[in-house]
Amino acid sequence: MTSSSSSSQATKRLAHTYPEGLRADALMEEDVAWSHEIDGERDGDQFDRSERAALRRVAGLSTELEDVTEVEYRQLRLERVVLVGVWTSGTVQDAENSLAELAALAETAGAVVLDGVIQRRDKPDAATYIGSGKADELRDIVLETGADTVICDGELSPGQLIHLEDIVKVKVIDRTALILDIFAQHAKSREGKAQVALAQMQYMLPRLRGWGQSLSRQMGGGSGGLATRGPGETKIETDRRRIREKMAKMRREIADMKTGREIKRQERRRHKVPSVAIAGYTNAGKSSLLNRLTGAGVLVENALFATLDPTVRRAETPSGRLYTLADTVGFVRHLPHHLVEAFRSTMEEVGDSDLILHVVDGSHPNPEEQLAAVREVIRDVGATGVPEIVVINKADAADPLVLQRLLRIEKHSIAVSARTGRGIAELRALIDNELPRPSVEIEALVPYTHGKLVARAHTEGEVISEEHTAEGTLLKARVHDELAADLAPYVPAAAL
Repeated sequence: MTSSSSSSQATKRLAHTYPEGLRADALMEEDVAWSHEIDGERDGDQFDRSERAALRRVAGLSTELEDVTEVEYRQLRLERVVLVGVWTSGTVQDAENSLAELAALAETAGAVVLDGVIQRRDKPDAATYIGSGKADELRDIVLETGADTVICDGELSPGQLIHLEDIVKVKVIDRTALILDIFAQHAKSREGKAQVALAQMQYMLPRLRGWGQSLSRQMGGGSGGLATRGPGETKIETDRRRIREKMAKMRREIADMKTGREIKRQERRRHKVPSVAIAGYTNAGKSSLLNRLTGAGVLVENALFATLDPTVRRAETPSGRLYTLADTVGFVRHLPHHLVEAFRSTMEEVGDSDLILHVVDGSHPNPEEQLAAVREVIRDVGATGVPEIVVINKADAADPLVLQRLLRIEKHSIAVSARTGRGIAELRALIDNELPRPSVEIEALVPYTHGKLVARAHTEGEVISEEHTAEGTLLKARVHDELAADLAPYVPAAAL
């Protein structure tokens, strides 16, 4: 009632003050249309239209840095982690080395390690991994250091993860999840990303969490549509089904990509090109050795799993024989089974090779453990029958006593330094001696019109001597059976 009477009074006042044609313009001007007698009774302060439409700046909220040095040194906040391990066997030095490796993995993943503790037990606790009492002590350490994540040096069951998180009140992950995270960061190729995704889904499947039966996606019952048999598929069941479907699709994609690699491998076999696989512990210097032997230009970095995708390059022995050199993914102690399965197609390069260069870090505190861990994975991929040369890398930084011990224990070994080039020439000669040689030694006088046979002898076999005569090329070489059959018509009668 009040508003209608106020508006009518304003209209009468405008009719007195302005002619008919200017009333609409006057109504649009707030300064004219506003009256203290009429509008002064409204609650609160009134603002001009321009003030109401304008953005108001709030002082003191800007985070702009005045000094350029502040911009340079500003860093993203990294996860702050506490490490915990269970010492079940071996010496205390072994347990500390394992936790030190876990710390290196955490730093590679982009975390800041604040503290690390070890619990001495016969076996990990089935409920909380370290026991309920020690879990309470771990909670105090987390509060004291301000950590936001706990990393366990082992693979935890879903129940252990949940129970330990309930006690320490921060996120808990295990060694397997940490390695998977590093692999996900470093995978660059399409196949590498697919293999990491498959391993992550295999790890995630039994560890899905949900609200159980309370989130049903569909009703149960028969074709009639009545929910006579209770709830149907729950949310967690739906998530598991979708993950299984994605895993099946990922396996098909990896199998298709495996076909392309197999075709290349068959082509090398057809041309009888020997293959050498570089295998070894992560950060042992495999990529540095590949660069030193072939000049491949592969990324070299002092970090765990710096290179993840396999690299195959062509190399040549001192005698002129061609062979391929494949750099495989690095191994680590307790390599997750999911990764071994997902990367099986990549690791087949090791099983199908003619020779394995097993690279070990000579400067590591315990290189024997590295050798044992790598050989366990080699055994898993079925490559135990392939000849092996143990290459003790980083000889320039290793303890001479450790080098002598390794050279004494490993009968078929050599000490090198990929950084300085020490021992590389001896390694090339050793590879030349160890690579399988063609089984047939033949001497043939090849006409100049059949020069392709001479070229094949150079690429597929081992040329001992070559002499150009008036009748053709007098060739003496070791070749495989197929090429020997092609050269047989040109073997001189005196040699038969």
